[in-house]
Amino acid sequence: MTDVRLAELARCLPELRLLVAPGDLEHYGRDWTRRWTPAPLAIALPSTIEEVQAIVRWANEKSVAIVPSGGRTGLSGGAVAAKGELVLSLERMNRVLDFNAVDRTLSVQAGITLQAVHEVARGYELAYPVDFAARGSCSIGGNIATNAGGIRVIRYGNTREWVAGLKVVAGNGELLDLNRGLIKNSSGYDFRQLMIGSEGTLGIVVEATLKLTDPPLPSQVMLLALPDMEALMQVFELFRARLSLQAFEFFTDKALAHVVEHGAQRAIDGDYPYYVVTEFDAVDEQAQQGALVAFEQALEQGWVCDGVIAQSEAQSAALWRLREGITESLAPWRPYKNDVSVRVSAVPAFLQDMQALLAREYPQIEVVWFGHIGDGNLHINVLRPDEQSEEGFIAQCEHVTRLLSDTLRRHGGSISAEHGIGLVKRAYLEGTRSAAEILLMRGVRQVFDPNRILNPGKLFADI
Repeated sequence: MTDVRLAELARCLPELRLLVAPGDLEHYGRDWTRRWTPAPLAIALPSTIEEVQAIVRWANEKSVAIVPSGGRTGLSGGAVAAKGELVLSLERMNRVLDFNAVDRTLSVQAGITLQAVHEVARGYELAYPVDFAARGSCSIGGNIATNAGGIRVIRYGNTREWVAGLKVVAGNGELLDLNRGLIKNSSGYDFRQLMIGSEGTLGIVVEATLKLTDPPLPSQVMLLALPDMEALMQVFELFRARLSLQAFEFFTDKALAHVVEHGAQRAIDGDYPYYVVTEFDAVDEQAQQGALVAFEQALEQGWVCDGVIAQSEAQSAALWRLREGITESLAPWRPYKNDVSVRVSAVPAFLQDMQALLAREYPQIEVVWFGHIGDGNLHINVLRPDEQSEEGFIAQCEHVTRLLSDTLRRHGGSISAEHGIGLVKRAYLEGTRSAAEILLMRGVRQVFDPNRILNPGKLFADI
C-alpha cells in the first residue's frame, strides 16, 4: 500500500479491510449506470460503527472524499467513485441487531439486503412491505439513501414510511441516533426524515430500525392486455374501485419483447401495445369473483383485450417476471434511463405529452418504458443504436431529458421518482425544486458535512 494516507488509515484501524486491487476498484467504484470509469482511491469495508466514524474523521483530516456504498444497484450515478474518492462499503455491516415483538420493529445494520430483511420478518410472521426486483442485491442503507419505492407503493408507500429510527455518522464523524423508534416525537426537527433520500450527502446510515406489519392477505395476480394508452388509467380506476390493490404495474409491448427474449414465457397470445400486471387481495370467493366482474366490465368497455389470472404461486411468479425482469433484460444495452413521476391525476395528460416528445426526439431509437402507474412513476429506457457513438447518444439523451424536465415542470412532476439525483440528474434539479429550496438544501448540507467530503458531486455539481 503505497499511498501514505491509506497507510496511516491502516495503522489507525488494523482490523479495517482495505482493498486496492484494480478489479476491486472497478467493482466497487461504479453503480448500474456504467457511464463513468471507476477511479476510487481504495475500498474501505468497515465492520463497526466506530470504524465508520474513524474513517470519516480521517477523511476530514486528509481531505479525502467518501462515496458511501451499498448494493450499488442505483441508476443515477449516486454510488460512482470516479475522482479518487474512498469508497466506504457497508456490505460487512449486514447483521440483524434486534427484533421487538411489542413494537413490531426490526433493527438492522445498513449493509443487509432487502431480501434478507424480508426473510427475517417472515420468520416472525410479519412483513417488511417495501419491495422491488433488486431485492437480492440492494441494501437497506441504499434504500434509505434514495427513499426507494418499488412495486407496492400503491398499498404501502415508500421506504420513508417504514423507518422508525436511524443511526447515522454525520460528515464530521459524530454519531446521530435519530428518533429511536418512537411513534410520537414532537421534540423539534426530525433529522431521520431529512436523512432519508439524502443520497449519502448528509451522513452515512449505519443502522436502521424498520417498522414491520402484518403479512399481506392472500392474493391473486392478473395479467391484462390493453389496446391503447388511454385505457391504462380507465382500467386502473375501475380496478381500484372494485378491488383492494396491492400492486398495479404496466409495461409496453417493447418491454415484453425484451423480457421474453431474455427467457420469460408469454402468458397471452397475440400482440398488444400495453400490458398490466396487477395483484389484489383475494381472501375469499367473493373477492375473487369481484376480480372477474371487473375484468368482464373492462372487456365490455373495450379497455382490455385479453387477460389471464394466475392459478398457482408458480404462475404468479411467471406473470410477475414479465414486469420485474425488464431491467435485467435491458442491462446488456446499457440504456439511458429516466425515472420520473407526476401526481396520479396528472398521469393521462403527462403521458400524452411524454409520448409525443419521445416520438419526436427519438424517431430512430428504441424507447422502452414501464412503471408504477398507481403512484405516477414512469421508467423510460433509451437504447443506443449500434451505429451511434456513446458520446453522441448521451448528448442526444441529455438534450431530450432537458425537454422532459420542462414537460414535468408543466405537469408539477419530478425528474427523480425513486432513484435519486446522483450525477445523472443534478442538472435538472431546478425543474423539481425552487431556487429558494435549493439554497436551503445547500445550507443543510454545509451544516451536516462542513468539509464537503460526503459524496461530492452528487445532487449539486459544485459540491
